[in-house]
Amino acid sequence: MIRPPLDRPGLVLRQMWSEGIVVMPGAFSALTALSAYKQGAKAVYLSGGAITNSVVGVPDIALITLAEMSGVAARACQVAPVPILCDSDTGFGEAWNVARTVIEMERAGLAGIHLEDQVSPKRCGHLDGKEVIATSQMQSKIRAAVSAKRDGSFVIIARTDARGVEGLGAAIDRAKAYRDVGADAIFPEGLISMEEFAEFRAALPGVPLLANMTEFGKTPLISASEFESLGYQMVIFPVTALRVMLKAVEEFYRDLLETGSQAGWIDRMRTRAELYETIDYDDFTRLDQEWS
Repeated sequence: MIRPPLDRPGLVLRQMWSEGIVVMPGAFSALTALSAYKQGAKAVYLSGGAITNSVVGVPDIALITLAEMSGVAARACQVAPVPILCDSDTGFGEAWNVARTVIEMERAGLAGIHLEDQVSPKRCGHLDGKEVIATSQMQSKIRAAVSAKRDGSFVIIARTDARGVEGLGAAIDRAKAYRDVGADAIFPEGLISMEEFAEFRAALPGVPLLANMTEFGKTPLISASEFESLGYQMVIFPVTALRVMLKAVEEFYRDLLETGSQAGWIDRMRTRAELYETIDYDDFTRLDQEWS
């Protein structure tokens, strides 16, 4: 059902992580955000990589625009009444671009965003060959982001990709520097073991931390409960749903083109009634009749 976004969703998210780890399935559209909510998700993550792949059909190399990202975010926030966190890459530019990014993303109804310290055009956080900007430059971006907030509870998460470039110690030093200029939480990208996640946690007592549980990357598969035991407040599963969907869609297209029929897939798809239930079709019809 279309509705105004949550009031102060950042405050809701902060309360949630104070009570236990927040598990955020990755979504890439309004429909997938709604589906995650309907399946019981208490918060949702919008992946920049998954949105770039699905909306533009290209790699996650800074080709998507702020308008495209904030548009997806706004539509997701209108149908999924839970705190939604959105990837904002490098802030779509320098400090003033970051300030505008915060304004647009907050206007969309998000609980918060994360900004990364990669050189643009950025790369997937689990690929080699990344570069990071100077710590002072990233601090400027964080100051701009904090300054641009209208609601003080809007969450600014600083992501550091330094682990794969400068080493774990440098990533920790950067995280401390980002905390010192106002980042609300830290997102250490590309850690390679539970031991590294534990070391990062120990180095930043009291700072909310977000873990990225992507697959096929540098991080081994770690469960949400394991991250919680390590002291992490949030865990995202950014591209998992996109990968699952794409595998199914490609298998269907191949079979359809070979057989000329979808008959073999009827039991593997959502029925019309199930789809309508997900998108609240009956509620739209009911309200339309009431308003008429």
